Amino acid sequence: MAQLPPEQLHSMAEAFGDDTAYRVVGQGSMTFSGWDTDASRAARGLLAAGVQPGDRVTIHLEAPNALRWMIAYAAIHRAGGVALPQNPQLTRPEVERMLDHSGAVVALVEESLADRYPDDRPVVVVAVPPAGDAAQPGGDPLPGPHWDQLLDQDPGYFQVAREPGDLADILYTSGTTGHPKAVAVRHDNSSLVPFKRPQWSGGGWLPASPPYTFAGLSFVYTPMKLGLQGIYLPRFDAGTWLDTVESDRPGFVFLVPAMATLLLEHPRFDTADLGSVVQCTVGSAPLSPRVLERLQEKMPDALVSNNYGMTEAGSVYCLMPPGEAVKRPGSVGKPLAPAEIVCVDGDGVGVAPDEVGHVRMRIPGRPREYYGDPEATARTWVDGWLVTGDLGKLDRDGYLYIVGRSKDVIIRGGNNIHPTDVEHAVASHAAVREVSVLGVDHPVLGEDVVAFVVLAPGSVADADELRDHTLGLVARYKVPRQWYFVDELPRNATGKVVKDRLRDLLPPAAVDPGESSATVSGPRWPTAAA
Repeated sequence: MAQLPPEQLHSMAEAFGDDTAYRVVGQGSMTFSGWDTDASRAARGLLAAGVQPGDRVTIHLEAPNALRWMIAYAAIHRAGGVALPQNPQLTRPEVERMLDHSGAVVALVEESLADRYPDDRPVVVVAVPPAGDAAQPGGDPLPGPHWDQLLDQDPGYFQVAREPGDLADILYTSGTTGHPKAVAVRHDNSSLVPFKRPQWSGGGWLPASPPYTFAGLSFVYTPMKLGLQGIYLPRFDAGTWLDTVESDRPGFVFLVPAMATLLLEHPRFDTADLGSVVQCTVGSAPLSPRVLERLQEKMPDALVSNNYGMTEAGSVYCLMPPGEAVKRPGSVGKPLAPAEIVCVDGDGVGVAPDEVGHVRMRIPGRPREYYGDPEATARTWVDGWLVTGDLGKLDRDGYLYIVGRSKDVIIRGGNNIHPTDVEHAVASHAAVREVSVLGVDHPVLGEDVVAFVVLAPGSVADADELRDHTLGLVARYKVPRQWYFVDELPRNATGKVVKDRLRDLLPPAAVDPGESSATVSGPRWPTAAA
């Protein structure tokens, strides 16, 4: 039985060659046969460009170029290389850091991004045309090889021999707290979904996360393993998403919380036909219970859940059985075997059910590590357990609740406050679209609680109203005393709020011990839903 994902792709091409493997909304589609053939061509092209087994190869393409992205990803593995997905928003200094750190030898780069690759780095830049354009754009051609040359090779099946434990990918984390770290992914810990040639259902799976993220990358091969067609939305738009679900009838969809919020606000949400959906997973960040409940009301027969996972954990997922999400507001579900999750105190000893502790997780025998950073690896993986940095609790039935990051705990007057608890309380107000809570220095209490609020379109609410509402749901010491109203929250590509960027908006008066509120003007943040 085939083990490596490119071998699995070839098996699918042999069985279902003329079926559509992936469709990118607005950009076209490719069959399993086309994907398989082009991946072998490009793999031979990479060898001609100098790639040897174990060499690192960057993929740096815009989201609409997803079809070429998937061909490139399979081709790198077929050439025996290691894939390095890159965010198109990276600046030149960030690209230089990652090139230096990874030692990449070849970069597959969209033509519009080629100026971010300096000439003094020993990396071969292969220019890739934009989505929907098979030829070079006008102007002088870029130096070095071109995507068309990469594909000008023998189309026969090709695979460099690799072992399951060999390095497959290097994924740079989202970096909400500083420079991203590089997570090493091996072929045998890239997915929990085993391969067996499935029955072809013709059904669809609709993700919308960028393929360079952990969530997005996991959807490259997962649909085919389940006998499904991938339907990819390269730029999230709530109206287009609703149109796609109604026309393509996918059974499985994946969203991040920002996307879910935009869907609920769309004027067609209440009347749209979402009856094809049997599983709606929202991941990458905590989801307001109110939003989850509305999704479940709209799709009463679907499994709707707020999933939990992270790049370092690999294939450790929590899943929510049907009907449980509404019964257990705030839970992200139970770990999917063979994964294990525990909550421990500061000494590493397990805490009692319903008691908050530090979340640790593992898949026995399949840990990941940080590439080229043994010290960070030793701090993050302890005795086989991943130290997540999250705080959470397990109830008596084994359901996990994430209450925040350990670094985000606010200690106000000696009381520990978990921002997620406060955020859920504030977000339950009908006028609130989104909220992020953080702590600021206070001369007497040590820290005070600050809320950044985005109001729902057309809604009106002030700090006094939100304060009174929150007082009815959480203890008084948890209620924010400073309220800032903003147009949107800054997010990284995975949909997580970058709280350090919110701190940059705080005026010096933010440490005032009194209660206050203000409207803060800031930059238009690039968001996951943009």
